[in-house]
Amino acid sequence: MTIIAQRPGPGAARPYRFPDVVRRSVAGGEIVAAHLPGHRLAVATLLLDAGASREPVGREGLAGVLAKALEEGTEARDSAAYALVLESLGTELSISADWDSFRIGVQVSTDRLGAAVELLTEAVRTPRLDPSDVERVRDDEATALRMYWANPGPRAEAALRADLFGADQRHGRPMSGDPESVAAVTVADVVDFHSAWFTRPGTLLVAGDLDLIDLDALGVAAFAGATGSPSQPGPPLPVTLRDHRRIILVDRPGAVQSTLRLGHPAPHRAHPDYVPMTLASTVLGGAFTSRLNHLIREVRGYTYGIRSDFGMSRRFGRFAVSSSVQTGVTAPALIDSVGEVSRTQADGVTEEELAVARSWRAGQLSVELQTPPAIASALATLVVHGLPDDYHARLRDELLSATVEQVSVAAATHLQAEGLTLVVEGDAAKIRDELTASGLGELHDAD
Repeated sequence: MTIIAQRPGPGAARPYRFPDVVRRSVAGGEIVAAHLPGHRLAVATLLLDAGASREPVGREGLAGVLAKALEEGTEARDSAAYALVLESLGTELSISADWDSFRIGVQVSTDRLGAAVELLTEAVRTPRLDPSDVERVRDDEATALRMYWANPGPRAEAALRADLFGADQRHGRPMSGDPESVAAVTVADVVDFHSAWFTRPGTLLVAGDLDLIDLDALGVAAFAGATGSPSQPGPPLPVTLRDHRRIILVDRPGAVQSTLRLGHPAPHRAHPDYVPMTLASTVLGGAFTSRLNHLIREVRGYTYGIRSDFGMSRRFGRFAVSSSVQTGVTAPALIDSVGEVSRTQADGVTEEELAVARSWRAGQLSVELQTPPAIASALATLVVHGLPDDYHARLRDELLSATVEQVSVAAATHLQAEGLTLVVEGDAAKIRDELTASGLGELHDAD
């Protein structure tokens, strides 16, 4: 057996070219398309400004209930008939919602794309929304969330978000809601949300061989029956940081591990420092070779894994560190984690670390952006965050050309070790005293 003592170096990032982007105004809506010559499969996605940020406080998870309800048939067909006609085209609806958008799409052969978009539009503009279906879907979603929230993690995530942004703000509550907020959704809530946001034209994203696709015809189909004007998202929210750390303890009696969530507010996705921030976080905790994973997993043996990232949406963002550790080493793991954040903020990164991060992040583009669905998702990024059409074409070069100085400045600017909120979900009876004695910050019990 041969033991390799030295880690292999990073390979060269593969060449990559993002496809040409085409924009067109059709039938009162906007089309943003990417040309993929030779592809016989195409993707069309209707992008609506109807994400979680549009939900009223107290009804978090409303968009998710509506997403499920859209699959329960339309005014013209019941659920079985609608499913059969989709299946006859060899496709299905792909539906998702995040903070900033609601997306409903189809992937199908190019010769069937027009018919598939007509069916997509039928579900979006004229859903059946039968009260019994909506109530059943809501109850299923609430049950699923109750099961999910029984696991470690969701309560810690919710406590962190509430502390960073305020539980009275929509972005200070879980994106997908909690069991109580989803259970509170009414049929009227779903109908009103649909009327407010799903009757607007939106943007049709298309990825495929545009020589074989009639974009004008797709636009007419996608925007048929749409009314209203585009909504305004509002400006980015200010990044408000504390000048001191605090610990929030979420009691989980009998837990044999402590779930850790450390974080602070951060800039929005379109911030000009996105690339150096991403690379700084990759060095700190965004890869298996990161500083946090090396220390907390490999050296200390406290965990199977730990990671950090900047999670950014259209108007706000947050920096977070996530892990689970043995109960007996909760405080040492926190101290070491905060120490690595502080060290990266103060000292920046090294050329050796950055070379690995650059190669990996740039290489991801070559691997991930290969399929029509991935390209359509990249187009959504352009639209939602107001980025230029050549953004993805330039992104690889920007990643590879980022310097140690640029990334270190971003780390110093956007990492704030002294302003971290440290959320610990674990057995309070076993860890309270050591958390108090850690000196990391004042201890508070979660609400």
